[in-house]
Amino acid sequence: MSGVDVKGLLGQLLRRPLLARDVLRAGWRLRARAWWRRAPFLPLPDRAYWAFRVMTATGSSGGTVCARDVLEAAAWSVRQPVGRRVPP
Repeated sequence: MSGVDVKGLLGQLLRRPLLARDVLRAGWRLRARAWWRRAPFLPLPDRAYWAFRVMTATGSSGGTVCARDVLEAAAWSVRQPVGRRVPP
């Protein structure tokens, strides 16, 4: 996945493996719709959407998101009430 410091992220996840759950859940929320219909048949985000997310996170189209920012965003994403009904 371009735009992410993968080595740094893997290093953080090896040090704190419980964070992998948050990263996987957040990544699942970013997947493209009907991802199983198009090769490579992986639940990856749409390229244009991913480029937009990297650009908004870093301020440039060629930027790299650091591991700490990925972990913070994943933790924030998991705390959001997506798919849960909020009482009126």
